[in-house]
Amino acid sequence: MNFPFYIARRYLFSKKSTNVINVISGISVVGIVVATMALVVTLSVFNGFHDLVASFFTSFDPQLKVTPVKGKTAAADDPVLVKIRQLPQIDVATDCLEDQALAVYGTRQAMVTIKGVDDNFDRLTHINEILMGDGTFELHAADMHYGIPGVRLADQLGTGITYEYPMTIYAPQRQGQLNMADPTTGFKEDELYSPGVIFCVRQSKYDKNYIITSLQFARNLFQQEGRLTSLELRLKPGSNFDRVKSDIQKIAGDRFYVRDRFEQQDDTFKIMKIEKFIAYIFLTFILIVACFNIIGSLSMLIIDKKDDVVTLRNLGATDKQITRIFLFEGRLIAAIGAVVGILLGLLLCWLQQTFGLVKLGSTTGSFIVNAYPVSVHPEDIILVFLTVILVGWLAVWYPVRYFSRRLLT
Repeated sequence: MNFPFYIARRYLFSKKSTNVINVISGISVVGIVVATMALVVTLSVFNGFHDLVASFFTSFDPQLKVTPVKGKTAAADDPVLVKIRQLPQIDVATDCLEDQALAVYGTRQAMVTIKGVDDNFDRLTHINEILMGDGTFELHAADMHYGIPGVRLADQLGTGITYEYPMTIYAPQRQGQLNMADPTTGFKEDELYSPGVIFCVRQSKYDKNYIITSLQFARNLFQQEGRLTSLELRLKPGSNFDRVKSDIQKIAGDRFYVRDRFEQQDDTFKIMKIEKFIAYIFLTFILIVACFNIIGSLSMLIIDKKDDVVTLRNLGATDKQITRIFLFEGRLIAAIGAVVGILLGLLLCWLQQTFGLVKLGSTTGSFIVNAYPVSVHPEDIILVFLTVILVGWLAVWYPVRYFSRRLLT
């Protein structure tokens, strides 16, 4: 057995001559346990919110979205897009055209995003899972075009789930000059009817701004015949997602972007990652402060064991071995605190996942979820353990060498 480690372990668990050293040693371990537990729980809560937001986006966003690099639109029959549609791994390909417009219903109006899609949009996404109402997903019937608004937009316009009369949509004319004597001539006007449903993604970006309608309606309204703003794709089950995405990007070259669901919402997830990183930094600083207790504990232990050091030297122990005894003492405190803190953190996460101990509000249904979401990622546990070990070991290195030199001289 390693001699310094054996002695350090005996010192850690044996009763000291001065009881206050036992107390400080216990406080050192508890401080690291609490800081470690806070790291595990906090990072897991951020993961929970990340996964929760991602689950909402996947009900509306496609697996892959191809958009032009230059300009807002591209030709639907572009050879590059045709080649992408023909890939054997593609299960559903939907042409989409979206742009800003003015929606008017009765005396209310709102700026909206009109998203025109193909009839297979319900096969492309999980739109049927987020519909509210007695109707079904329909985009048109003969020459009548339907519009499915988001839940918050429906509330803003006062349409309800099923609006009784048509919603009027206005979009600027793409050609000609605005006649100031009659400004209405500068806009193209069309009407949307209710299919008896609205959608609820539970994200303000969609629920407050979007209206889903047929692709032909959007092309007529925005005067973009044969054009699209994006080609949205769904892969066949069992396809290698990363490989297919790479193949599509090679075909697209530098003319089109190819984005997955997370890249489509890059701003949102980037902010969440920054918040998680800042929380990690702040909690690491708290861990560093907690490690000062180890320094105090080791300093008093070195003084308490002064006579033992003399005995060990007489028995043949070198100064290096004696220094390593106290280094191992500090490292054991850090390691025990890390392991116990991680286990307690995982226990708290399990309790929160199972019983929802910490609620988001006092009233059930006030929020999307009733309790704070938690998701434990193995890479975060490894990061926390390495952080605690590194901080703890660095914290004891200089004090131990400093006090050991003074004691051994």
